Amino acid sequence: MNRTTHLLLFALTLILLQWACVPPSSKVKTEITLDSSDPEFQSIIDFQDRQEKDSLYVYFQHKDPSYRYLAVMAFASIQDSTAIDSLAALLADPVDKVRAAAAYAIGQSKGNSSQRILINAFNRNDTAGDFALSNRAILESIGKCGDEEMLAALSTVSTYTPRDTFLLEGQSWGIYRYALRGINVPEGTDRMLEYLKGTEYPEKVRLIAAHYLSRSRNIKLDSLDGVTIANTFTSSSSPDIRMALAIALGKVKNSAALQTLLQQYKKEDDYRVKANILSVLGNYDYIDVQTLVIEALKDPNLHVSRRAVQYFIDHGAGADATFYWRTAKDTLPWPIQIGLYQATNKHLPAYYVDYRDAINSELRQRYRTASSTYEKAATLQALAEFPWNYRYIYREGFKSELPSIRTATMEALSTISNRRDFRSYFGGSYRAVRRDLLSYFLEAMESGDPAMIAISATALRNERMNYEDHIDSLTMLRGILEELELPKEIETYNELQHTIAFLAGEAAPTPLTPEYNHEIDWSMLGRIANGEHAIINTSKGAIELEFLPDAAPGTVINFIALVRQGFYENKTFHRVVPNFVIQGGCPRGDGYGSLDYSIRSELPHLHYDAEGYVGMASSGNHTECTQFFITHSPTPHLDGRYTIFAKVVKGMEVVHDIQMGDNIESISID
Repeated sequence: MNRTTHLLLFALTLILLQWACVPPSSKVKTEITLDSSDPEFQSIIDFQDRQEKDSLYVYFQHKDPSYRYLAVMAFASIQDSTAIDSLAALLADPVDKVRAAAAYAIGQSKGNSSQRILINAFNRNDTAGDFALSNRAILESIGKCGDEEMLAALSTVSTYTPRDTFLLEGQSWGIYRYALRGINVPEGTDRMLEYLKGTEYPEKVRLIAAHYLSRSRNIKLDSLDGVTIANTFTSSSSPDIRMALAIALGKVKNSAALQTLLQQYKKEDDYRVKANILSVLGNYDYIDVQTLVIEALKDPNLHVSRRAVQYFIDHGAGADATFYWRTAKDTLPWPIQIGLYQATNKHLPAYYVDYRDAINSELRQRYRTASSTYEKAATLQALAEFPWNYRYIYREGFKSELPSIRTATMEALSTISNRRDFRSYFGGSYRAVRRDLLSYFLEAMESGDPAMIAISATALRNERMNYEDHIDSLTMLRGILEELELPKEIETYNELQHTIAFLAGEAAPTPLTPEYNHEIDWSMLGRIANGEHAIINTSKGAIELEFLPDAAPGTVINFIALVRQGFYENKTFHRVVPNFVIQGGCPRGDGYGSLDYSIRSELPHLHYDAEGYVGMASSGNHTECTQFFITHSPTPHLDGRYTIFAKVVKGMEVVHDIQMGDNIESISID
């Protein structure tokens, strides 16, 4: 051992002795403070953005828990199962928030060992104090990776009292996360029903229970369960709970449940609850609900009337088809009129030949005279309900100068191709029609239009149509795949890649994730250092957003940069789903637009548990760019999958008023 080594060891010994003399309260820092202007914060986020895992691991040992927390949380966005063992070590961190971040990141990564690691980390001796956050996160994360046996065990824990808020939330989130994976057990449903009806339980726990009952597939709800749901549905003062329970009650499917839904509809003052009630009426006999749905067609709230017309599209009766046609001529908003035409075309009996000719003549005239691009697109979909319109649809829309019309054209042709009764409908002509449609889809492939390619690719995977038997070579499709611009056309790339594998008789490939291609410009954050908000000026009024730079700094910076460039000026809200979201920011106006870069998903432990969250639209992890959405109501099924980067603080009434085609005039940072 040389002299230099001796000196280093001596110095290290002195340092350790100095640390040993420091009182415990001074030795370990426990407070987590996040500051997006901090250079160290920015370095960690840059490592996350570039997915440089080794650089992030270094911070797992940092003395400042803020940096440990950030580094651990980075893996919740990266979602790499090879990091689970390293993350597991942080489940023993001295700071509860760091432990909770580790549990969340492990749940996001879904490795084979995740369940065992999480169970072993649950602290049974301190369930409310120093381990409250981590225990809650562990229970929720088990719901993302656990097996059915563990769900039964989780569901039968009955020792949590109404005061055990964190444990109740963790248990409820865990059971709910299982349900989103299609896994449920009777014990889980019973537990959620118990929390729902118990007014002594925290409101958030009851909301989670309501969403469990709303979202769970194949759960069995008997008449007694229906009574529990109905009583809470009619008595709850929370519209968020009533919204979810409207969907849950629709699963009961008995006359008592229906009567509760109809009665609540008549006295309900929240349009979102009314929209959800209408969405479940398809579970009941047409004759029992048609009167209410007809009245709803003229509801002044367009979200409600759109739900009503969708009911007739999905569940209408042939005997009432001419009634839909007559009603379409009333003074109604165009989405309702076109929707009624669509319902007419779909349900009109085949022998009403004269009516059919008149209806489709009117629709064609409507297409020619419509001033709104979105009205034209909706008209094409209405025309597609009479499949013999396929040549007209192709001729009118295929070569339109408007991307949204070309997209609507291919969606309409795909609707015709996907009909389950395709062969019986076209009879002896089905082979000729199939040949025509195949030629349209292949022509669309050569168009270079990413939306037309993606929609056609999906259509070609229809197993009933046997398109693969009529495609001589995949050389052209492989050539088109190579010509797609990445990451700009990543959604189209993945659809076409899937189709090529399908046509070749191969297993579906893993979707491609864009490589790192866009650096975070930290200088943009200085523009909102003092808490400035974004003001979205729309044709319906202003919407004010508060940014969440500590949670999603890269996304916030990207949004600000686009605002500074004037990108969002005169873009439309191209997608509006009643009581779900409004979505805008597409440069094409059809949802298939992007720029020549992508940004990373940023997925900290936040919940879409209220209205007005602003998230990034994506076609898979790390594919975000310009499109964003704003929620109408709680949407916790989006948690951990879609970046939340802002919250509406003023103008929710405008959000609720926005409809498809409404304009984003400008966005300012104030």
